[in-house]
Amino acid sequence: MHSKLWIEEKHENFSLGFKVNKVLFSGKSDFQTVDVVETEQLGNMLLNDGLIMCTEKDEFVYHDMIAHVPLFVHPTPKKVLVIGGGDGGTAREVLRHPNVEKCVMVEIDKMVVDASIAHLPITSCVFDNPKLELHIDDGLKFVKETKEKFDVVLVDSTDPIGPAQPLFGEEFYQDIYNCLNDDGIVVSQGESPFYEVPMQKKLMGIINKIFPISTIYNFSNLTYPGGLWSFTFGSKKHHPINDFKSERVSSFDGEFKYYNQRIHPGAFAIPSFMAKELEGLIKD
Repeated sequence: MHSKLWIEEKHENFSLGFKVNKVLFSGKSDFQTVDVVETEQLGNMLLNDGLIMCTEKDEFVYHDMIAHVPLFVHPTPKKVLVIGGGDGGTAREVLRHPNVEKCVMVEIDKMVVDASIAHLPITSCVFDNPKLELHIDDGLKFVKETKEKFDVVLVDSTDPIGPAQPLFGEEFYQDIYNCLNDDGIVVSQGESPFYEVPMQKKLMGIINKIFPISTIYNFSNLTYPGGLWSFTFGSKKHHPINDFKSERVSSFDGEFKYYNQRIHPGAFAIPSFMAKELEGLIKD
């Protein structure tokens, strides 16, 4: 008997559908709905407010590219802050770097963490790491109030709806700038170059205004709308290509499933249509 259950991620004028074997978890927190389903082809899938966050099949693409790009640009990243990222995948990749002494993760929704621990061990395995300091708290409040300084900040947020909306504002990025060391880097989930052009331009405009180096890079995965997705890159000092030492990647202890020393500079070679839309906002 074939399963008739499908999960559908709905947007304003299109949708994505995936065949589901069973629902593993479904809950509503103070912030959003949280669901984990077992899909036919992609393994377990986490959704927040009906939007796909990650799947067992392709989570490595996003988590490789948000973490390793800035961590191989910064020469000595010792303290890293992750805003969001409740599934644990970003912190997992951060803590593969032996020079990182501490990773602070600030996730607003405990339900996301708990659902991931229960059903996404591939990413949530990081919660046992003694170098991880987990705060269930508001990331906006944290960066405004913290006295700590970080080498790298990773904004692993959902789309700009619900609890993540203020994470796409200028005040938030000014607070990030303030809690970064003098050679700090921020990388943020940067939306779709096909479907979210106004938001991408807004984000790049903010980073361009605040950081001496502002640029954007791409990756492709299976489950985000359009298949092509972006991260924004803001830096006080280090250039993502000129200060990238590929030998650090080749000598790294362990393998990557997506990232490598050739992907790194190539990801910053953005398509012409994107370059045209973001003209004047990329500053490198």
